[in-house]
Amino acid sequence: MGAFVAILAAMSILSAPPARAQPAGAIEQNFAASLTAVPTENLAVSGAFYIPVYSSVSMSQGKLRADFAVTLSVHNTSETRPLVLKRIAYFDTSGKMVESYLKSPVALKPFATIEVFIAASDVRGGTGANFVVDWAATGEIAEPAVEALMFGSVGAGHYAFISQGRPIKAIKN
Repeated sequence: MGAFVAILAAMSILSAPPARAQPAGAIEQNFAASLTAVPTENLAVSGAFYIPVYSSVSMSQGKLRADFAVTLSVHNTSETRPLVLKRIAYFDTSGKMVESYLKSPVALKPFATIEVFIAASDVRGGTGANFVVDWAATGEIAEPAVEALMFGSVGAGHYAFISQGRPIKAIKN
């Protein structure tokens, strides 16, 4: 009976309508346990990360395309201070913003994590998609860990790979 339920669950997932990217505000709802109040003190330190992602990969000299799901993870690596996320924006191959994931800044608890998920069926980003994450803190803080996991299938093979964020600015106010 258990195997039958698992097969039915798998069939419903495979036949579900294509999922799109998380809407703005989903982070606040889905990761409420990871969030804390945004500090009222001056944000003395700030920075930004650029994270290349691959929602699609060209294969066979551009004649074939493989689509991958993307999970962006932002980790507060500080044990003591909240990390304020000011912007999480998703851009396509041409540099046009596809989606913004925060309505307003949010603060991650120490050692907490949030994620943004892009379904494999959402190919708006294309082969050169990327995220930009702007962050800040009230004082010296360990730099956040920001990375993306891409996963999907091509033929009978299943693939997963990670892209690490690259700091593009760090400012001490």
